[in-house]
Amino acid sequence: MENPPTGTVTFLFTDIEGSTRRWQDEPEAMRALLVEHDAILRDTIAKRHGFLFKHTGDGVAAVFASAADAINAAVDAQTRLQDVLPVRMGLHTGEAELRDGDYFGSALATAMCSAWLSGARCSRDERAALLGHDASADGYRGPQGSAISKGDRHG
Repeated sequence: MENPPTGTVTFLFTDIEGSTRRWQDEPEAMRALLVEHDAILRDTIAKRHGFLFKHTGDGVAAVFASAADAINAAVDAQTRLQDVLPVRMGLHTGEAELRDGDYFGSALATAMCSAWLSGARCSRDERAALLGHDASADGYRGPQGSAISKGDRHG
C-alpha cells in the first residue's frame, strides 16, 4: 500500500512475548529471530493491503483500510510466527488522525493496549461485526491455539 489509509481504519499492534528476557539471555539468537519476525510481519501486512507505519523494537504498528484485511493479516502472521517467536497482537477499528506519517487518537491507544493484554480474546460476534459475517460458519477457525480460533472473550 503506497498511501496510508485515513478515516475509519483498523490498527494492528504486535508485541513479542518475553523479548527483554530473550535479549538478556540469548542476544545473538534474538537478533536473528527478530530479522525473521520483521520479514514475516512486513510480508503479511503488505499481502493484506496494510501499511506498516512504525517499528517498536519488539513489534510493529500497522494500519488497514479494511478490518477483514487486518484480521487476516494477524492470523496469517500468527500462523507463520508460531515456530519463530510468541507474538501478542491487538486489533482495533476506529477513527484516528494521520499526521506526518504517524497516527494519533484513542483508536490507536486501544489497539496498542489490546496487544499487551495477553488474556484478551475476540468473540465470534465481534469478528462477525468486523467481517460482515461469521467466518467460523465458512469453516474458518484460525491457527491452532490462536485467540481467533478459541472464539471466547477471556480465555
